[in-house]
Amino acid sequence: MGNVINFAHRGASAYCPENTLAAFIRSLELGATGIETDVQLTKDGELVLIHDETLMRTTDGQGWVKNTTLEEIRTLDAGSWYDPSFKGQRVPTLDELFELVKERNIIINVELKNGAVIYEGLEEKVIERIRAYGLSEQVILSSFNHYSLALCKQIAPDIQTGILYMEGLYEPWEYARTLRADALHAYHFAVYPEFVASAKGHGMVYHPFTVNDPEEMQRLIQAGVAGIITDYPDRLAALLQTTTNV
Repeated sequence: MGNVINFAHRGASAYCPENTLAAFIRSLELGATGIETDVQLTKDGELVLIHDETLMRTTDGQGWVKNTTLEEIRTLDAGSWYDPSFKGQRVPTLDELFELVKERNIIINVELKNGAVIYEGLEEKVIERIRAYGLSEQVILSSFNHYSLALCKQIAPDIQTGILYMEGLYEPWEYARTLRADALHAYHFAVYPEFVASAKGHGMVYHPFTVNDPEEMQRLIQAGVAGIITDYPDRLAALLQTTTNV
């Protein structure tokens, strides 16, 4: 149980503005052993880490990521919306995150944000950067767009993929096998011990999201999940330490 991956959701997003270097660095300080983030393409085809397809919620910019160049995005403040003390935080690139973790034993869950906007070439570009940094064994690609994950496996069968889904998917391990997926990134209410056992029997693991309540974390740890995605990596780290010491 001590080997459960502690994925910091968009970094330590309970304590810092999400998907910023401040959030990623803080997550490592709080005991995260994994980082979950979201990737999209700018107008000029650059890979940036931002959750929403538009800029308004997490920056002082306007419009769509797809209609904005990297140079323009880099001028935006991505921290003040969360707290004035984070003024000047920027929307990072995927390369910046990879630079941060390349010498660390950290698992990176890169969510491909290609649902509302279909980014042509997103899969190829992300995989090329993973290869460039030698991180093929440390990255899991996830998406709600399962066509995208199927394409990722065609391009790079050695890189792990995880299907994102909400509750109610019948025998998800059977479905995921058709995509050659490695993990089930399920909404946490869709995870039960018998499901985890069945998935393991089919060579698949669970990484449920987004789990912030310690009691729910404990339930999932006891169920045997392989990782948990949380806004509070410190809470999960404390629980995992307690569980390991029992």
